Amino acid sequence: MTNSIIEVKDFRKVYGDFVAVDGISFDVKQGEIFGLLGPNGAGKTTILESLEGIRTPDGGTLRVGDVDPTHEPRKLRNMIGVQLQSAGLPESITAEEAMKLFCAYHDTAPRFDLLERLGLAEKRKAQFYELSTGQQRRLTLALAIAHDPQVLFLDEPTAGLDVATRVELHALMRELQANGTTIIMATHDMAEAEEMSDRVAILLNHKLATVGTPMEITATGAGLTKVSVHTKNGCLTNPTAKIPAVQQRKAKGEYTIMYSTDIGQTVTAVIAHIKTQNDTLIDLRVERPSLEDRFLEITDYKHGSQGGA
Repeated sequence: MTNSIIEVKDFRKVYGDFVAVDGISFDVKQGEIFGLLGPNGAGKTTILESLEGIRTPDGGTLRVGDVDPTHEPRKLRNMIGVQLQSAGLPESITAEEAMKLFCAYHDTAPRFDLLERLGLAEKRKAQFYELSTGQQRRLTLALAIAHDPQVLFLDEPTAGLDVATRVELHALMRELQANGTTIIMATHDMAEAEEMSDRVAILLNHKLATVGTPMEITATGAGLTKVSVHTKNGCLTNPTAKIPAVQQRKAKGEYTIMYSTDIGQTVTAVIAHIKTQNDTLIDLRVERPSLEDRFLEITDYKHGSQGGA
């Protein structure tokens, strides 16, 4: 994944006096899953809609493949697939009719196999309003990928879905990626972004706060690593046991829980202390900060900085 299939440079979008996106730049590599994260109003949907050719930039440039979304909508439409938060389908249209309509628009044969793949074979004749929320989301995804797009845009793809349907959708996303599809998704679900994304961009106050792999982002900042230790004799429960780099410490049942700024120092000292106290280690768990932890840290810091200005 060395070639960029999406490029956003100094992108700006305003609505009257409201600045929705202010000078954002990032790229998406071919074949990766790229997550757009941010609170409501940060500009995620505006970015997606502009890349989809729905909105016109007020500054900067956008590129999808070799296409300018603003000036080449006909060339763009067969390159991309779009699953919106709201499907916009007529309530009375059936799943089969929707598939025929979308495939005719893209000049391709109807992909009824996708309805079967997504568990909608028995719902081909059902009208859209008769489908459950999960079934509606699966149908809109089937419509978005029926023409084998190079780039797939997903806006809150698993919002309102049950666990089983989320697992199915994630599996299909991985399958599409394995076949070369680039996926860019906007989501509020930090766990989903951390699990599914190769890289993420965090937006805040209409600007780009950071971009990188989930591992890179969670490895930076002041996030504390949680260390949970259970020993046979509970030697770490003694408040006089000094362990370096620990900022917070508490007991929970048989476990001593420490929050460390330097996991190497802390774990090394914990093991040494257990040995000098002739105690026996039963369980030791290390949990690094999650993407959600880092997201909250970034947003709290930014809001705090602005609040003091």
